[in-house]
Amino acid sequence: VQLQASGGGLVQAGGSLRLSCTASGRTFSSYAMYWFRQAPGKEREFVAAISRGGGTTLYGDSVKGRFIISRDNAKNTVNLQMNSLKPEDTAVYYCAADLSDVGPWSRLRTPDYWGQGTLVTVSS
Repeated sequence: VQLQASGGGLVQAGGSLRLSCTASGRTFSSYAMYWFRQAPGKEREFVAAISRGGGTTLYGDSVKGRFIISRDNAKNTVNLQMNSLKPEDTAVYYCAADLSDVGPWSRLRTPDYWGQGTLVTVSS
């Protein structure tokens, strides 16, 4: 599967941004989908995951209550709605796909397929 992320940009603190990731192929519903991020000088961080059917979602502690992950299997897309953005949300955001469905281990899992990143910059 090939993944293409989009929607990054510059936003003021407190604002919102919506990231999208489009997957190629006809088996999108076979993959759990993830969002990760990596800020300059920091390790990659788990942001969110959504199960194959969309019924289960997981969030990193730093974004819980502010970000919402969703997917549309008919359109081969996964979205990340980011609200109440903070300067510390500034990072390159990556979407990823994994053949294993979402479970308690998902926050520590390294997905099988990765897209290119999209830069999100939150100004104070």
